[in-house]
Amino acid sequence: MNIMAEIAIIFGICLISEGIAALLPIALPASVISLLLLLALLLSGLIKERHISRVCTFLVGNMAFFFVAPCVSLIEHLPTLAACLVPFLLIAICTTPLVYAITAWTVRFLMAVSQKKEANHD
Repeated sequence: MNIMAEIAIIFGICLISEGIAALLPIALPASVISLLLLLALLLSGLIKERHISRVCTFLVGNMAFFFVAPCVSLIEHLPTLAACLVPFLLIAICTTPLVYAITAWTVRFLMAVSQKKEANHD
């Protein structure tokens, strides 16, 4: 598929998600809505993986560069962050292993489900 069409699909989903986020009565980030919408479209088959694979590969491969600007912005607000540095570090230190463990358990569970499905098909 044309790279511009792939970008248009991704940006279109993001634009629709911005509209949905504006209409929702609760605060839900448009980026989260975008991910859920993209997941639903991929699972339903309306969008195939091949329709967005090149752009997604590029975005994932260059993800580190997308965090440079937010990190620089944090440095600008260092005096504000210094006031709550200890709770922030404590939360980060406690939640990082928790997120890692939950992710590992989820992957293990999904792999077991996938293997059971494959065993039932054979």
